[in-house]
Amino acid sequence: TRKESSAASDVYKRQSLTDQAYRKLEALIVTLQIAPGAVISEGELCTRSGFGRTPVREAIQRLAQQRLVSILPRRGMFVTDINVETQLHLLEFRREVEDLMVRLAARRRTGAEAVRFTEIATAMDQAAATGDDAGFMILDQQFNELLGATCRNPFAQRSMEHWNPLSRRFWYQHHQSVGDLPQMARLHADLAWTIAAGEPEAAGQASDLLITYLASFTRAALEARVA
Repeated sequence: TRKESSAASDVYKRQSLTDQAYRKLEALIVTLQIAPGAVISEGELCTRSGFGRTPVREAIQRLAQQRLVSILPRRGMFVTDINVETQLHLLEFRREVEDLMVRLAARRRTGAEAVRFTEIATAMDQAAATGDDAGFMILDQQFNELLGATCRNPFAQRSMEHWNPLSRRFWYQHHQSVGDLPQMARLHADLAWTIAAGEPEAAGQASDLLITYLASFTRAALEARVA
């Protein structure tokens, strides 16, 4: 009926606005424009994102599930601190799940997806050559989204969508002090090339090298903080 169609349209629009609000707020948090530990309010996030209360409220719930925001009853909300131990646990998880995802993606990618992996790999090399860390962050997110879609496994895809923002925020905070953008970009690009080439074994090896580098990067961040 017309009423049912209108109701369905309203739900879609709300979901679309929620997704847009989430992406805006997630970007502000991941790139530290809203700092770790900052006390936040729904009104402030509406102002900073440009969206109304309903999509922002729903976006906050998603951010809380991803451990980017903590909500304390009767005490308010704050952006979570960045924790090295949490990141190391996350990398243990990522090593296993992403090995599966990249192998599946190398087997299942379409011709168009192979082209897109190639484009991302080339752009990552260019970002590294010019020191464009912000551009690399965008490409990294595009790579993760493409990998999730290409592996054709909704459970793995949803899992990594859930936790990738924590990893990207950790990288953004520490990459200038202990990171190596050319190395990071090269490892990502190598992984993208192997998936594009349809080589599952090589993709698994490339993924393992990437996670090993990220683990050493995380430990270096811890050592720098202690020092």
